[in-house]
Amino acid sequence: MIFKYALPLLACAGFAFALWTMSMGAKPVAVAAPVAEPAEAPFQVTIAGAGIVEARTQNIAIGSTVAGVVVEVPVQVGQKLKKGAVLFRVDDRDRKAELAVRSAALDTARAELARLESLPRAEDLPPLEARVAAAETDLADAKRQLELAESLPDMRAVAVQEWDRRKFAVRAADARLATAKAELEKARAGAWAPEKAIASANVASAQAKFEAQVVELERLVVRAPVDATVLQINLRAGEFAPSGATTQPLLLLGDVDVLHVRVDIDENDAWRFRPGAKGVAYVRGNRELKADIEFVRVDPYVVPKRSLTGESTERVDTRVLQVLYRFDPAKLPVYAGQQMDVFLEVKP
Repeated sequence: MIFKYALPLLACAGFAFALWTMSMGAKPVAVAAPVAEPAEAPFQVTIAGAGIVEARTQNIAIGSTVAGVVVEVPVQVGQKLKKGAVLFRVDDRDRKAELAVRSAALDTARAELARLESLPRAEDLPPLEARVAAAETDLADAKRQLELAESLPDMRAVAVQEWDRRKFAVRAADARLATAKAELEKARAGAWAPEKAIASANVASAQAKFEAQVVELERLVVRAPVDATVLQINLRAGEFAPSGATTQPLLLLGDVDVLHVRVDIDENDAWRFRPGAKGVAYVRGNRELKADIEFVRVDPYVVPKRSLTGESTERVDTRVLQVLYRFDPAKLPVYAGQQMDVFLEVKP
């Protein structure tokens, strides 16, 4: 008898449990309280946009024009720098060796030009003057020998060959005298103008090569382009610094004494925005932290949206108008790269 009624009782109990489970599952799930209350629009008519904090100079991604191994990084994150301060140095031993070679070449070219400009040397002229005097003496002697032969009463007393020898001796002595005088005048005139011009050009060329190597050496020292604060360092001594653009900047700089917030305005709302509109920026996670922001400028080119909030309703296939506002960082505990909720006033 017990087994006869047990099966129906079990069936009824299962049915009752199923009804209770369905009733419990049909109850609405209580909405979880947000971690932080969302910001509220302070204006009657407003444009809402996501903003990202950046330095007043924008975030400057530092790169290297010359690839090489880094030997020194004398800066630290958070350090304030003046324009021209050294950020890092690349190994320069080969450039310094080349600079020494070009410096020696420049000294050689200058010495050659100085030698040409100093001509004639005082000690070069006496030997040439003596050579002229000797040539004059030889010419006088040759002429005297010819005159003696011509003064004989009987011209047949001298052989024809002797006449020719004495005539040719006069001509040869006269030619040697002309040569000696020409060499003396050449020495007195100094270096030839075209030679000086060539030497001067060689000096200019060597100087240019030396200065070019100085520039190459200076390019191995990367300096701060503006007064800024070091925001990020992704380079250490001993690491290889590539040249050109990199996916991650070697160093990140920016002037954070005054911060800018770059607001993305959806292209559907761009027509409603007017330059100079009032704005309020809220720190995400605490709507009590807010500050009035001051209009700076509009970037007049609409770009694809890149700064994403992560909300499920957010569209990623849209374009945005970027507007820059500024505020005093002393009023809000925010940092460059942080996102903010921004509301801009729309006047009728």
